[in-house]
Amino acid sequence: MRVLYHLPLSPHCRKVRLALAEKRIPFELRLERVWERRPEFLDLNPAGMVPVLEEENGLVLADSYVICEYLDEAYPETPLLGRTHAERAEVRRLVAWFDGKFNDEVTRNLLYEKQFKRMLQRGNPDGPALRAGYANIKGHLEYLGWLAETRSWLAGSSLSLADLTAAAQLSALDYIGDVDWTLSDAAKDWYARIKSRPSFRPILAERISGVAPPEHYDDLDF
Repeated sequence: MRVLYHLPLSPHCRKVRLALAEKRIPFELRLERVWERRPEFLDLNPAGMVPVLEEENGLVLADSYVICEYLDEAYPETPLLGRTHAERAEVRRLVAWFDGKFNDEVTRNLLYEKQFKRMLQRGNPDGPALRAGYANIKGHLEYLGWLAETRSWLAGSSLSLADLTAAAQLSALDYIGDVDWTLSDAAKDWYARIKSRPSFRPILAERISGVAPPEHYDDLDF
């Protein structure tokens, strides 16, 4: 059985889980407390970061984008990166936007400060970082809403890795109650559509010890 080493609230791990589920590829989830620096895990990924996918044939892949590119090439049924050169370029642009810009400007300032600092016992959340995260998410939700209003899915006519990447980031933030969905009806409607997909159900069913999500978190009708 292939194994995905993950952390439940990691958006990058959630993205890979969604990609595997959308492609109907069976896998086993294995929690990896990366801060413990387990030697066996470091042998798999010297960077000591999740996600890491270990295939049944022993192939080990690290980094969420590398894993998702591999999955689309190795399991081409249900393509997630687009079919034409133009589609693939737009999917990659938006994946980079949400994995990079959104993660740096929003997720790192909110999820890391409020959740991972507590988990790692690294002190209290940084006030300026939190304020920056809350300010930055407004523009990102507006942009996501514009994409959702002008296209069937974020990158075009079909569900793609762009949608999974954005949803993974937002679902982790939504778990800690940090997404104001009143900022964009279009973004909210898009997220309701994507979190209603079967691939999302295992993620929505998970609970983190000591942290309860808001009531709407797993409500498919929002």
